[in-house]
Amino acid sequence: MSTDDRPRDDRYWIEQAVELATGNVADGGGPFGAVLVRDGRLLAAGGNRVTRDLDPTAHAEVCVIREACRTVGDFSLAGATLYASCEPCPLCLAAALWARVDRVVYAADRHDAADGGFDDREFYEMFARDRATWDTPVEQLRPDDSTTPFDAWRGKADRTDY
Repeated sequence: MSTDDRPRDDRYWIEQAVELATGNVADGGGPFGAVLVRDGRLLAAGGNRVTRDLDPTAHAEVCVIREACRTVGDFSLAGATLYASCEPCPLCLAAALWARVDRVVYAADRHDAADGGFDDREFYEMFARDRATWDTPVEQLRPDDSTTPFDAWRGKADRTDY
């Protein structure tokens, strides 16, 4: 990432995410980068590591959310903004929501990703359809004790709510 004296506003941070994404391609990774910022301070920055780590969940946004949570010592990133070089896919958007980030700002969109050969747009379209039309069946099999883990959770006095 570049260092200069420009104000650290949305444009600055989104340019950093795009720069990371471009550099990630040169390093053999996917064309995605992300930056997580809170109170003007960089918490984490990185690129997509799916092929490098052989991990289909190692999207840039997920990687920086994981790193930022370790940095702040909390699973909540309330007050933070996630800057992404591309519109977050459903996985990354869900991760941002679970992390409680305040804002998500992105540069390219799902249509740009589709033009680049990525299926983000297809997943958004699939989630909008009835599950019966999906190529991958998602089915419920409900044994009698299916709610036992939640009963244990509710009964645990020292749990950490999230």
